[in-house]
Amino acid sequence: MEWVVMEEGQMVRRFHTSGFNPNYAEPPALEKILFQEIPDLEEAGSVAYYGTGCGSEANCNLVEGLLRKRFPKAEIYVSHDMMGAARALFGEGRGIACILGTGANSCLYEDGKILDKAVSLGYLVGDEGSGCYIGRKLVRSYYYGLMPNDLRALFEVKYQLDLKSFIDRVYHQPEASKYLAEFARFAGEYKDHPFVRQLVKECLNDFIDVFVMRYQDCHELPIGFVGSVAYHFQSLLQECLSAEGLTMGKVMQSPMEGLIQRYS
Repeated sequence: MEWVVMEEGQMVRRFHTSGFNPNYAEPPALEKILFQEIPDLEEAGSVAYYGTGCGSEANCNLVEGLLRKRFPKAEIYVSHDMMGAARALFGEGRGIACILGTGANSCLYEDGKILDKAVSLGYLVGDEGSGCYIGRKLVRSYYYGLMPNDLRALFEVKYQLDLKSFIDRVYHQPEASKYLAEFARFAGEYKDHPFVRQLVKECLNDFIDVFVMRYQDCHELPIGFVGSVAYHFQSLLQECLSAEGLTMGKVMQSPMEGLIQRYS
């Protein structure tokens, strides 16, 4: 997670901590992050938290309660990461805001409000186009013998995969989505290779089909993105959008820059 400390409209500190998703982790995990990884900020007057997994009222209330323990004097605001992305990309404007990083999602946004939002099914069923999705398809092509020999040799040197260990890591260990998303880094390193280029474009087209074309006005609105996949593959993303007659808006690796501007 990325945090920024603001004073009188100016950023004075910026740091990262471990991530937390209330859908997959127990509350003590976030409490540990708040008390062990965040510096002494008990005097904070307000805290705005845009978090993964905070799409439900129950999860927002859970996170808010933990934040109140850590920041007892602060006014607390908790919302989901989709709202943070949309506000970073469009401010008080209108457009389709997309998250395209380890996971994937989108919303139709206008004047500070989310008017419509795609259904998020998570990495096991959904997250089309995400880092996890790309990584899954890439490692599958390796094990199924679909990856070209030159690329396969590079892949073996980099990861030295053992099938038994891979299966255990995906199906029996925590944070499988992050593990699978790590393989997308290989796609980023060799994105000019014809096989990788085609695989990534297919993944991005899947994202567009599911998360962009669902909105009736998608051809009239700018489509903005936050996330590492969108940032590192933005030239391919531009190609895929243009082929559908869609307009790319801002692309940010992290929504924090836009949020800093919003709270300045």
